[in-house]
Amino acid sequence: MLSREQVQEILQPIAEATSGKSLIELQLIRDIVIKDKRVSLSAVFLDSSDEYRAELDKVIRQRLEQAGVEDIHIRLREATDYDRKLAFGEEMAPEDEAVLKKGHAAGLEDHALIREDSGVHFIAVASGKGGVGKSTVTVNLAVALARQGKRVGLIDADIYGFSVPDMMGLEEGPEVEGDVIIPVERFGVKVMSMGFFIRENNPVIWRGPMLGKMLRQFLSDVRWGELDYLLLDLPPGTGDVALDLHQMLPQSKEIIVTTPHATAAFVAARAGAMALQTNHEILGVVENMSYYECSSCGDRDYVFGRGGGGRLAETLHTELLAQLPLGIPNNHPSEADFSPSIYKPETTSGKIYADIATSIIEKCEKD
Repeated sequence: MLSREQVQEILQPIAEATSGKSLIELQLIRDIVIKDKRVSLSAVFLDSSDEYRAELDKVIRQRLEQAGVEDIHIRLREATDYDRKLAFGEEMAPEDEAVLKKGHAAGLEDHALIREDSGVHFIAVASGKGGVGKSTVTVNLAVALARQGKRVGLIDADIYGFSVPDMMGLEEGPEVEGDVIIPVERFGVKVMSMGFFIRENNPVIWRGPMLGKMLRQFLSDVRWGELDYLLLDLPPGTGDVALDLHQMLPQSKEIIVTTPHATAAFVAARAGAMALQTNHEILGVVENMSYYECSSCGDRDYVFGRGGGGRLAETLHTELLAQLPLGIPNNHPSEADFSPSIYKPETTSGKIYADIATSIIEKCEKD
């Protein structure tokens, strides 16, 4: 297996067009991660033309293939002001440099939290589309793991549609000590979300590279402490954040959330296919809103159809972890532990989440 230094040596001859200097020397090829026979990296481009990007991708792949690399994942990024400053020493206002440098977080693969020997189990929760209850599943699974004595962190990586703070009833934001962010803790779960930094529910209008930087900061600049599990609530679909995560955390595992509806399951298969194509283990499928159970007679009504979760699990060659009923937690705002979306442990859904947590622990800690 190649080392990071060997990959840099292989790519050393690739030059930046305007200066003639090596992309490696200019630090425009970064985030090199090697796992088994797979090499993933980021390549920063200064020329935004489609022709240049295609040629850059082609040249990198050719050199790695000649060195015997079979599985290659390249994330192309447009250069930011900080990238240009780093590469060519261009002048920049001190305040802008400080902000950009903090968000840059190069060399993330060396951070203690994400090293493969850190002992942390990373679990990404994904879905093919919005509205299937992915975030609800994430927060309740995180709490269920904490109830079983695990040290749990949760990153609300759904940066456009952040909802975790509201779901968990979090009213206070994180504190900052020096350059380190202290996550907010509730129900034994340490939480970090873009929602803490956006006021009055304003929209987030960012391009892909900035999303990746925020995710990097959540991994590198937050004092997580000792963790057993770190869950990540991904945006729906297969966009930039999912790609960044698969590259930053090649050891992460994934849970796919769907409803029983055939179309929802069909779309969710794309998220599962991305995980498989990037060699990420799928722990299983959670079918949410599987049925509505009448409180008076106990009869079940399959509002969104039946079978979608099972078919999806079969398609992805994994297991159906659970089928959750349609309903909301019976919490009251006057309760001391009120949170809009967390099910109490004695409820039907609370017990199902406990079973999911047990299954996840068995899968992740079997070795």
